[in-house]
Order: sequence, then structure tokens, then C-alpha cells
Amino acid sequence: MKIKAQLLKEAAVQVLKGLNASDDEAEIVAAAMVQADARGIDTHGVYLLTLLDGRVAAGMINIPTRVSVIMDEAATALLDGGNGLGQVAVRQAMTMSIDKAAIYGVGSCSVRNTNNIGMLSLYSQQAVAAGMIGLVMANAAPSMSAWGGASPLLGTNPLSIGIPGGNGPGVLLDMSSSQVARGKIRRAARQQEPIPSGWALDAEGRPTTDAAQALKGSLLPIGGPKGYGLALAVDIIAGLLSGSQYGPAIKSFHELQGPTGVGVFTLAIDIKRFMPYERFEDLVQSYLSTLKASRKAPGVSRIYLPGEIELEKEQESIQQGVEVNKALADTLNQLLERFGSALRLKES
Repeated sequence: MKIKAQLLKEAAVQVLKGLNASDDEAEIVAAAMVQADARGIDTHGVYLLTLLDGRVAAGMINIPTRVSVIMDEAATALLDGGNGLGQVAVRQAMTMSIDKAAIYGVGSCSVRNTNNIGMLSLYSQQAVAAGMIGLVMANAAPSMSAWGGASPLLGTNPLSIGIPGGNGPGVLLDMSSSQVARGKIRRAARQQEPIPSGWALDAEGRPTTDAAQALKGSLLPIGGPKGYGLALAVDIIAGLLSGSQYGPAIKSFHELQGPTGVGVFTLAIDIKRFMPYERFEDLVQSYLSTLKASRKAPGVSRIYLPGEIELEKEQESIQQGVEVNKALADTLNQLLERFGSALRLKES
């Protein structure tokens, strides 16, 4: 189904309010989820509402979200997410990082004791909108083994870097440390579809294209040992350093195992402290234009920048409607009915 973005957002707001979210946090989380769906990242979209419903019923997440400041000193801060909605906590963390960077040149903020934060590039975009470079990293429940191992001990541990690009799209890198986000494995398992070779291992540590077996095993890191090293570094910086959970101690947001204990690290860099902002924009725009105009390999018609495909998908979704699985739309309509809302999702 294709659903108008505004209708999808309003439906998400209504469901979140039904789950006891405040008006402000319902707006923040709904916007984050719908943007993820609009950009084609449906594993971080309104699908998460169905998981939130289960976690609220099981008493494993606290809504409304109560974020507390544990430490706030000069260019750094530490927040406790209160086991609430991750999108709310990380938005506050990046806002504080940006404010600190405006004063000190750089600003960083860690978050402990939070949950799934959705699409990381949403928060690096915050910094870009403020004329800064933004970095976000988060750890996740174990799904990837150490290089050469067969037991999942590390999460997909994603990171995002946003860089302004003048009149162009700039750079918006958003990637997991694994070959693929685990949500894509879950989706393939739900739809009983095979996964590409090289994505995952089964429980015995053997390569598999069976999504169900992959969920029992572990994901493979990007670039072999390099991805493993990256995942470990993200886990230490986002989880261990923040005083949150890390490694096998993190619980899955997709299963009712208890509070997840996710940790997050945000960083903003004020470009003006290094060179005039306009010069930086001109240099980046020229550099990116050179990349896009470079000689292409056989069979390649266009060179994309990190985040450019997702940006074009978002623009298309705003014009034509956001793609939502019909079964998911039906489930969300049931939630809307349960919470007494007259709103219903329908084809645009």
C-alpha cells in the first residue's frame, strides 16, 4: 500500500498516545518512524509500533520517557534514557551536542539505559541542519560473532556520519557493522524468503541462505575482521563508556527478554572552528561533484553519494505516498481502533 506521509504520521502519533506517550514525544517518534519508512528503511519505521505495544504490555519499557541528566560539564554530557523511547533520548543528546559545539567547537553526549533509536541518520541530520558535522553510534543486542567465532556476542552496532554539502545533498552515511541489518533477516524470515550468501552463519557457524537459520546463528561483519573491529569499538564507546549494557548483556528489542539497556554516543563538530563555513561547503560540493562525474565501471550508469538513494526515495514517498505492507497497515488499524481513534490507514 502507498499511504500519504501525513496520514501515516498522524496514525503513528495516535498509537503512541495510546501507549501513554506525551504529545511532544509522540510527535518526535512518529516523525522519526515515518521518515525511515519514506526513505525505504522500513525495519526502523512504523513496524516498531507493533513491538512497542508488546513491550508496554509486558512492562519492559517506560512511557512517557523520563530522560535525566547524570553529568553535564563543558563539552560533554551523560544522559540516562530512563528505559524509555530511544528516539526521544537521542534527539535530546544530539541537541545538547550541537549546543555545546557552538560554544566549544565540539560537543559530545552519551546516553545509557535507552532502547531502539530507529534510523541513526535522523540525528546526524540534526547536526547538518545546524551547519555542523554529526556522528551517532549505538550498540545493539548480540547478533554477530567475533571474527572466526560462531556465537553471537556483538550487535550490528550501527553508526551514522552527516556532512553538509552546500546546495547538494552532502554526505549522510548510515550503516551497520554487519553485512546487513538484522531487521532484513527478520523480514526475510517472516516472508519465508532466502537471504543472499555472505549475510549470515547458522548456529553451527556455517554459511546459510536460510533466514530462519540465520536468526539462530550470527550475522557476518562488513569487510571481515574490519567490521568486527568496528562493531567492537562502537560497543565500547556507545555502551561501555556510557555506563550502559554492552556485548551479550544487551537484550533484544524484538523479544520480551527485559529492558534492552542500549547505549548511544553523539558528537557534533562546528565546522567554523576549522575554516569558514562557506569555504567548507564549496570544497565539499566540488569534491562530491568530482566523485559523481568520475569514470564509471562497465554497466554502471550513475555514481551515488552515501544517503543519496534514500533521499530520492524519501522525496518520491512524499509525492506518491509511503509504502507500507498491507498486513502491517491492518495491524496498525487494529491498534487505532483499540485506542479509540477514528483514524484509519488507507491507500493514498
